[in-house]
Amino acid sequence: MNMLEAFTNEQLKAELPVVRIGDTVRIHNRIKEGNRERIQMFEGTVIAKHGGGISETFTVRRISYGVGVEKTFPIHSPNVVKVDIVRVGKVRRAKLYYLRDRVGKASKVKEQI
Repeated sequence: MNMLEAFTNEQLKAELPVVRIGDTVRIHNRIKEGNRERIQMFEGTVIAKHGGGISETFTVRRISYGVGVEKTFPIHSPNVVKVDIVRVGKVRRAKLYYLRDRVGKASKVKEQI
């Protein structure tokens, strides 16, 4: 094992959140402002997952004050404190980019029973 692999294996989280496409999740994100630290929550629908290993990310979308906001979070980042699953979505696609064009109730994902 070379040094790069050893370093990346050291940075991997032991317990990964089970995040699937279409789920509504609440992410507890650590924010640093100067010398202060706080936890900010971001809740939305998972529309994409990318990569694997240390560089694995997932994209979350929500509507805030009538404007669509998307954030991409690295799964293994130390700034992502916790990921709560609010709803489990029922989807048939790997990427939900079509939700960007939808407005109102049309942008909802059905809940899996």
